[in-house]
Amino acid sequence: MQSGQTGQASPTECIPHCRGHAGRCARVPDRRDTGSVINGGNATIYVTELERAVDFYTGTLGLPLVYQAKLGVHQGGWGGFEIGLHPAGSHTPTPGTAGAVTVGLSVDEPIDQVVSVLQARGVVFDGPVTDDGPVKLAFFADPDGNALYLAEETGLASDR
Repeated sequence: MQSGQTGQASPTECIPHCRGHAGRCARVPDRRDTGSVINGGNATIYVTELERAVDFYTGTLGLPLVYQAKLGVHQGGWGGFEIGLHPAGSHTPTPGTAGAVTVGLSVDEPIDQVVSVLQARGVVFDGPVTDDGPVKLAFFADPDGNALYLAEETGLASDR
């Protein structure tokens, strides 16, 4: 039976992690149909000792160091996803506690537009968009209270 007749995908149309389940995977909707404004992301991890963390993620886990900025480093991940290591401070969560790892989502459009789209979909943001120089950020949470943020790279970083 061809895909489309059953609402299921052929192995070549399955979701990216599918290993060819003979059409048992649900077909992934076309991005144009979903109104997606996200193109990748990163996990931000607050650490007590940046050098020790970099050694662990590069030496132990084998992730490449993508760049190091004044406030932290970005390790290579997989499929466009990165891990951002940042030193903990008085305004950050304590490493190893709830909130010490947050998920950042890179946006396809200007962040103000994405915020408007998501607000129309019911997302409540924690304050206005912040401009942190090389990146603009907008913070929010999922329905369970897990911290998330949108990130728009502005290309203004001089220390990359």
